[in-house]
Amino acid sequence: MPISASTIDSDMRVGYPGRDGAHSAAACDRLFPHAELVPLPTFHAVVEATASGEIAFGVLPIESSLSGPVAETHDLLYGSALAITAETVLSIRHFLVAVESVPLEEIRVVRSHPVALDQCRKLLAAMPWATAIAAPTTGDAAAQIAANGDPTEAAIASERAASLHGLSVIADDVGDHPEAYTRFVSIGNFVRLDVNGKAWRTAFSFVTDHQPGALHRAIEPFARHRIDLLQLVSRPIPQAPWRYRFDAVLAGHPLDPIVRETLQEIRASTRQLRLFGSYPAEERE
Repeated sequence: MPISASTIDSDMRVGYPGRDGAHSAAACDRLFPHAELVPLPTFHAVVEATASGEIAFGVLPIESSLSGPVAETHDLLYGSALAITAETVLSIRHFLVAVESVPLEEIRVVRSHPVALDQCRKLLAAMPWATAIAAPTTGDAAAQIAANGDPTEAAIASERAASLHGLSVIADDVGDHPEAYTRFVSIGNFVRLDVNGKAWRTAFSFVTDHQPGALHRAIEPFARHRIDLLQLVSRPIPQAPWRYRFDAVLAGHPLDPIVRETLQEIRASTRQLRLFGSYPAEERE
């Protein structure tokens, strides 16, 4: 959902990974319809530019309905002091595009973002003669094959990316599932406290002791207080081999007394608890 116009300046700069035609650019349009959009080369560059104040907000994908959590976004949030400020969910349609409309049998290389490649396994399985090559984003994949000009190269990208780069659509809706969605979040240097009548989400991370029952003790307060735990993701802790943290999202806001009490109980039963921010839930869900 768009951030309130009262807090948004039309001169504000918002960054996203990739280039115009990437799905992240479409998410920016949804979240910040009046902002200046700034394409950046990587997820890490988006986080760095936001943390330094070069841009007001960054927009990153955080979850796919097909492939699950986007690990890079989770880890970058954990390693920074930035907070999630909003979310939006986009329906994702994948297209196989090339510089010329050629038969599938002539395609020797398919470029795309790793998540898009993973969501189009059936297409790639039907083209065993083609090599899949990862690109930073789907928009970058489209730009790469346009620049190469090789008719035996194709990209899995958006229809918008195909149009921007003058590419031909060889096949549409090439994803394994017709209903595919990606959740995107905006990140910024502040925590939102403008609680209103909307449904809110709070993202956080915690680390438990390495002993039997530790995870159960940490999440038991959610059931007791009847708070919906919407997501629970385990991620390795690089500095501690074979140890894991848990990234989670709950339904509610820390200013709600019950949510606040629940988080206090979790803090008391874990080694570490960090909030990643609170934000209104996507209304279209």
